[in-house]
Amino acid sequence: MSSNQKPKTQQKESPAEPFKRAVTGCLRAIAKKSDLEVSFAAERPGLVGGKVRLPEPARKLTREEAAIVRGNADAIALKLACHDPAVHRRLLPGGQQARAVFDAVEQARVEAIGARRMLGVKNNLAAMIDDRFHRGKFDEITDRADAPIEEALSMIVRERLTGQAPPPAAKKIVELWRPFIEERIGKGLDKLEKVVENQRRFGDAVHDLLDQLDMGEDRSTSDEEEEGEEGEQERRKDETGEQGEAADSEEMEKMSMEDAEASADASETAEEAVDAPAADMADDSEMGESETAAEPWRPRNRPNEPRGPDYKPFTMRFDETIAAEDLCEPEELDRLRGYLDKQLSHLQGVVARLANRLQRRLMAQQNRAWDFDLEEGLLDPSRLPRIIIDPLHALSFKQEKETNFRDTVVTLLLDNSGSMRGRPITVAATCADILARTLERCGVKVEILGFTTRAWKGGQARESWLAAGKTANPGRLNDLRHIIYKSADAPWRRARKNLGLMMREGLLKENIDGEALDWAHKRLLARTEQRKILMMISDGAPVDDSTLSVNPGNYLERHLRWIIEEIETRSPVELIAIGIGHDVTRYYRRAVTIVDAEELGGAMTEKLAELFEEHAAEDAMARPTRRVARKLHS
Repeated sequence: MSSNQKPKTQQKESPAEPFKRAVTGCLRAIAKKSDLEVSFAAERPGLVGGKVRLPEPARKLTREEAAIVRGNADAIALKLACHDPAVHRRLLPGGQQARAVFDAVEQARVEAIGARRMLGVKNNLAAMIDDRFHRGKFDEITDRADAPIEEALSMIVRERLTGQAPPPAAKKIVELWRPFIEERIGKGLDKLEKVVENQRRFGDAVHDLLDQLDMGEDRSTSDEEEEGEEGEQERRKDETGEQGEAADSEEMEKMSMEDAEASADASETAEEAVDAPAADMADDSEMGESETAAEPWRPRNRPNEPRGPDYKPFTMRFDETIAAEDLCEPEELDRLRGYLDKQLSHLQGVVARLANRLQRRLMAQQNRAWDFDLEEGLLDPSRLPRIIIDPLHALSFKQEKETNFRDTVVTLLLDNSGSMRGRPITVAATCADILARTLERCGVKVEILGFTTRAWKGGQARESWLAAGKTANPGRLNDLRHIIYKSADAPWRRARKNLGLMMREGLLKENIDGEALDWAHKRLLARTEQRKILMMISDGAPVDDSTLSVNPGNYLERHLRWIIEEIETRSPVELIAIGIGHDVTRYYRRAVTIVDAEELGGAMTEKLAELFEEHAAEDAMARPTRRVARKLHS
């Protein structure tokens, strides 16, 4: 080596890397999975496909931010260590609301086990839960009708099992529901502590609570008989599980304390590093075994309804189809639109780039669409070599083809249900806004619609049913609210502020997808455009507690399947669906599922581009046939 050359130095690692290693080691130790794959990204934390995803820590990490990241890791690790998916599936109730409560309480159970054994885990989980409720804006809810009971009940169960009061961001919804919950199931909640270490017995106790909350269902006693030898082994495991888990607790605590100390050291090191903006973390974590992932288009795995189900609304007197500006004062709409822009100012740049890419692809198709080998038009220079080879060959002409993009209308139908609250609805509103502006530039008309209900738990329709004597199988039992954010003929600049309405507290309630899809479809059929595209964006199956409590459990889903079948097989409308954390490929032929709302902008632009390109390819294949027909005619 010459005297002028300097030895190569190792590349300096990011200040957050020691912290990531410490968190990863602690997660694997608690979960008892040494080979568990762990990644860090600015996406929703959770367990997807057997791989753990945690929020990306900032370069300059505060103690509070470090505790939030560790809390997400601890919650996932405890779910892996203390939760049996097979037992959970056997105990899972049938009703949608009951399932939500059962899942939330089970997560509270596994987190309580860790909090009772390890002080560090207890503090980390508290920080994570407070952050999750704060990001979901639960601290802004003032009406019990807008407060999810499953979230409140999970916090009350956590309080019973650990002695910890609800975090500040969750106090409002807990206090809204506490009188009702304590009156109905207060004594039953006290019994949960005795069976917290036994998942099966705990699940049975939760079913008893659901019965007292009028959310339960008749459970067959044959379930245990069908378990056979496997069930007997499971019961033996449950009986000895408490002793085994107690024996493991000291080992878990020791490993956790060692890794927690390493995490704290890494946090202090990171605080001294150069500041950088924190990666934005998704608002709500999914801790279960996710069945969803970013998937390509694929056919659904079961057929839809071959005939129309016996579906009917009990009354349509209280349903409404209303323009967004009629639901809110102009000043309030301006404020909400400003709030929307502020919340996702960084996302607008990302979606705008995707939208510009879509625009370039559409414009390229419009500008480069030609008919060749014509007898008149512009001389085609690419065919001149044929004249040189054969002077008797006729000249070839071309003519720019009339584009049909300007004769297309696209409807974006957005799920406005309560489960979309927070990040998903904010991202959906922003993506719809930017896509509407982009398609408008390309001469494509866009309509933006939303669907929800006017009330939780039935509203005036349910009151009418009660007054009529509670007739059996009354049908749909809630008041629909279908919202027109932007009509197809309205220019984007006039309808822009209407999308801010989705940020309004209390707007998002239940989702009855079948009737909403039928409504949007009929609006499209009334249009005069030659090509009609309907895009449904949803994060779950149709749910309305009032309707499902007095009708078969699959009542709304069967109707949705029938409407989809009608559109896909008998309508000129092209139907697409995008599911946010929900496998919509079960229902729709053209569908894609995304794990995180952050992926919505890319999915929407990509699928629209694919549709337009498919249409252009079909048109190109049809052109030779038309040319032959013209020659035969001449």
